[in-house]
Amino acid sequence: MSAVDGLNEVRGRIVAATKEAGRAEGDVGLIAVSKTFDAEAIRPVLEVGQRVFGENRVQEAQGKWPGLKQDFPDTELHLIGPLQSNKTKEAVALFDVIQTVDREKIARTIAAEMKKQGKSVRLYVEVNTGMEEQKAGIAPADCAAFLRLCREELGLSVEGLMCIPPFDENPGPHFALLRKLAEENGIAKLSMGMSGDFGTAIGFGATSVRVGTAIFGAR
Repeated sequence: MSAVDGLNEVRGRIVAATKEAGRAEGDVGLIAVSKTFDAEAIRPVLEVGQRVFGENRVQEAQGKWPGLKQDFPDTELHLIGPLQSNKTKEAVALFDVIQTVDREKIARTIAAEMKKQGKSVRLYVEVNTGMEEQKAGIAPADCAAFLRLCREELGLSVEGLMCIPPFDENPGPHFALLRKLAEENGIAKLSMGMSGDFGTAIGFGATSVRVGTAIFGAR
């Protein structure tokens, strides 16, 4: 199956899940996760109108997206992998959205870099809903305090929350927790759900889903 076929199938499934959840068509955006795929694999998906993409690594994205963005200037690029502070300058320059703000140091570095570049990047806070030691993200109990720091002290506008549930658990409770945290803190957007569970995420209120394998195939 080609990436374009995969894209069309995923779009259809998003429409069906949105309808099933009793939500309005267009409520859920698709982030096509293009990590590990080169520019030539991505181009056909751009050519049929997909404009929002997710990448995990700053360096990898730098190698392929400047040229693609030149050809498709209305593309929106999301960083969905962990951000190291020494890559913040490049991330702010290249990405439109950073979904993985997960600690005070990186929040401060992003705030300083946006000021320096005179560029506003949209931000999401990553929440470690499963409290997994090996995973990035703010602990759910610390979410409110971290959002206050970002908003009040650093002047950052956080538009969404993001999570990656433990792969061996039912994702539903994790999506429910993220939605609850968003409601408690006046956050409008929820980035949750991947190839295997995005239908469930839509039922729990996802405003964007991050899908790679179901579009581009196995990595």
